[in-house]
This record gives sequence, C-alpha cells and structure tokens, in this order.
Amino acid sequence: MRWWSVANFVSNAGTWMQLTVQNLLVLQITGSAAATGLSLSVQAAPGLLMGMAGGAAVDRWPRKLTAAVSQALLGLVAFTTALLVAFDQLNLGVLMALAAVTGLVATVDGPACALLGNDLVRTEDVPSAIGVGSLVHNAGRLAGAGLAGLTVAFLGTGAAYAANGLSFLFVTAVIPFLRPVRDAAPAAPAGRSAGGPAEEAAARSDDGRMTVREGLAFFARRPRLVGLAVVSGVSAVFGRNYGLTLAVLVTGPLAGGAGAFGTVSTVLAAGGIVGAVLGARLRRPSVRLVGVLAAAGGLLQVAAGLSPSLAVLLVLVLPMAVVESVSDTAGTTLLQTDPPPHLRGRVLGVWSSIRTVWSLAGPPALGLLMELAGARGALVLGGLVITAVVAAGHFAHRRRLPAPVSVPTGPATLPARPSLGTAA
Repeated sequence: MRWWSVANFVSNAGTWMQLTVQNLLVLQITGSAAATGLSLSVQAAPGLLMGMAGGAAVDRWPRKLTAAVSQALLGLVAFTTALLVAFDQLNLGVLMALAAVTGLVATVDGPACALLGNDLVRTEDVPSAIGVGSLVHNAGRLAGAGLAGLTVAFLGTGAAYAANGLSFLFVTAVIPFLRPVRDAAPAAPAGRSAGGPAEEAAARSDDGRMTVREGLAFFARRPRLVGLAVVSGVSAVFGRNYGLTLAVLVTGPLAGGAGAFGTVSTVLAAGGIVGAVLGARLRRPSVRLVGVLAAAGGLLQVAAGLSPSLAVLLVLVLPMAVVESVSDTAGTTLLQTDPPPHLRGRVLGVWSSIRTVWSLAGPPALGLLMELAGARGALVLGGLVITAVVAAGHFAHRRRLPAPVSVPTGPATLPARPSLGTAA
C-alpha cells in the first residue's frame, strides 16, 4: 500500500501537470477560451458513453493486468503528445483526438486502479485506504499544478507531457510487485450472490457473462446507491464548483484580485487534505452521513455567499473543504464496498457515467444561475437547494420505514392441539 500510494502521488502530479499545460496549449493554438473548455469536454465525454463498458471490462479481466495495461497506454498517449509538441506537429484536431483517447482509456483505468488499491488492505481498512487515496490525490494536485509552471518556464510545454508519461510508466512498473491481501473475487456462479434476493437477481445474467446490464440493474435496485447518486449530483451541480463561484465572488463583490483568489484556492486545498485525513478514520460510512455532510456544506455555502469580507470568507472556506472531502471519502467507500466483489467494476462504471453528466451539466447550469442571481445569489440558492433536497430525502426515507410491531415478551399461550400422530 505504501508503494501504491507513492506511485499514485507521482501519477496524480503528472496528470495535473498535463491538465494545466493542456489548457495553456489549447489557448496557444486557438486563442479561444471556448476551445479550452471544449477540449476538457471531449476528454470527459467517453466517461458518459463508455463508462459502463469500462467497468464491465474491469470485472472481466485480471485487475493488476488491466491497471498496468491502461497506465501504459496513458503513458503512450502522453509521450506521443510530447513528441508532436517537440516537432511542432500538434494542431487542435490532433489534440482533441488525443484527449478523446485519454478519456476512453480512463474509463477502464479509473475503476481498475481504485479497486486494485482496495485489494491491498483488509476489508475493514478499505475506508482508510480510500482516505489515503484522497490525501494523495490532493497532494498530487498541488504538486502537479506547481510543477507545471516550473516545467513550462524552464523546459517547455512538451516536457510536461513527457513527465506525465514517465509517471504512468512508474505506476506500470510498480503494479507487478503489489501483493493483494485478497484476490479480486470472481463472478458469482449462477444462482448465488453476495447479497439478498434483489442482488441475486441483478447479479445473474441470461448467458452467464459479465454484462453491463447487470451493473446497471444492481445500481437501480439499491436504494442507498440511488440516494447517494441524488445527494452527490445535487451537491455537484449547485455546490462544489468553487473554482467558478468563489472566483466570481472574490473578484466581484469582495473586490479582490487574482492573488486573493489564489489564497482562497490554497485554503480549499489545505481543507481537502485535512478532510482526507479525517475521512481515513471512517469505519462505517453511510448515506445518512453523506447527506448530513452535504447539508452542512450547503449551509456553509450559504454563509459564504453572505460573507461581508474576504477574511470572513477564508474562515468559512476551510470547513467547507473539510466537509466536502470527508463526504467524498464516505461516498466513495460506500460505492466501492456496497456491491459484491464481482460487480464492483460495473457499478463504478455506472457511477462514472452519472458523474460525467454532473461534470458536463454543472458548470453551465451554475453559470446561468450566476447570470440571473449573481455570485452571492448562486451560492445562497445553491446551498439552500442542497439542504432542502437532503431534508426531503430524510423525511421520505422515514415515511417508507415500516411501523414498529409490538411483540409480547411473556410466555405464549397457544390453544391446545392434539398431538401429532404418525403418518400411518
């Protein structure tokens, strides 16, 4: 697990270097901010179209081999881009095609690497492993963003892509030496399932193959997963896009500059790291906990929208980031441990498709809300919507619970019956 964490830190730093440089590269080629956003959408689109198929592939193929091959392919794409940049052969069309290939490979790489990390620890330590992964992700993001500027300044744009390619090769080299605590469970035989009757029906296919439909059916029949999707989706659309909402708030109503927003971003990153450490201590996360954290984040967002000064905003930003990070860790733990082992790849594939919808729909919807209500109004209304949805879900869940049935505790008095005779 230590080696895997080091490899993930290196890979995350390289990935954030590439993402940062990719935006700069598109701007250099086109001079258009719209084209920059389009490149990100092109990279995210395969998650919407092929996410479930990628999850099915993870369930079908050996996990270590799948993760190693996907990491090597991502490294190949990064090296190809670096060579094209070095020889001045990269245009917008080629860059978009490479971004689409990266997104396609990521539909397999994401669930494969996530589940491989869980296989390296005991079942009871999976929440801690996910928390460590979140901590590594945030640390890699900070390191990658900083290294991107230094690399471009001293070595050029292509060097950042080459560094990312080397990071993928490092992960590929580490994977064969990992020793899972338990091997990934094979698909359950027909007629057997790790769950109850509903899970058993969802886990059985007509032809015995690992089909995408199984993962979708399991997800749809699990109220806790559906509830998690609703809470996470509302939070993603009406909150959490702090890079957009807080940027407008700081530079607009609070009359700050780029430096002030940089300070806010640093506090957000620090809060994410603190939240990841706290999330690693979770042992029994639940949808209720995710909902409570989402509502708390919504109320903090309302307070942030009403902040009279930058100092007050900075005080609120830290707990906002902590709550978001702990909530993410709890939700990810549920998502990766609730399904039976032979369905986890496909369930993560379903989640990838759902999450892509949020990432594509959230920023435009939030941008429209800011156009209509301003930055303060968007934060306040968004936080109230999140809190209201969580409260409505809580009351709806309580109404669905069966009424308690009183059971007599004294000795039962049954009417006398004749003794049973023999069959004769």
